[in-house]
Amino acid sequence: MSFSVHPDDILQDVDRCLAEDVGSGDLTSQIIPKSKQARATVITREHATICGQAWFNAVFARLDEEVKIEWCCEEGQHVKAGETLCTLEGPARALLSGERTALNFLQTLSNTATLASLYAMEVEGSRS
Repeated sequence: MSFSVHPDDILQDVDRCLAEDVGSGDLTSQIIPKSKQARATVITREHATICGQAWFNAVFARLDEEVKIEWCCEEGQHVKAGETLCTLEGPARALLSGERTALNFLQTLSNTATLASLYAMEVEGSRS
């Protein structure tokens, strides 16, 4: 069974969380020169079912459209601990400003998906 979330709902979620986490600006990232480019890698520490890529992507799109994200896995895919989930490249300020918000979405939604997957496996083949 699959579901879909309207893109406007995702953007509203992202905007609300960025307003809370970053507010009117990330003072810490302001010490980084505006022209500084960076690269980051997201690696999972545990086995997981990946969920939340749309929210993760939207965080960085809201901060700076120059951020490029390359996913190494698909939404709903089961991954093992230590696997690279994605790499990001772009303005360092945007990567630093969005890191916490984006990872919070990915961790929370992947945790929910992982637990749901485990429960589904437990009842697989049982009679309703």
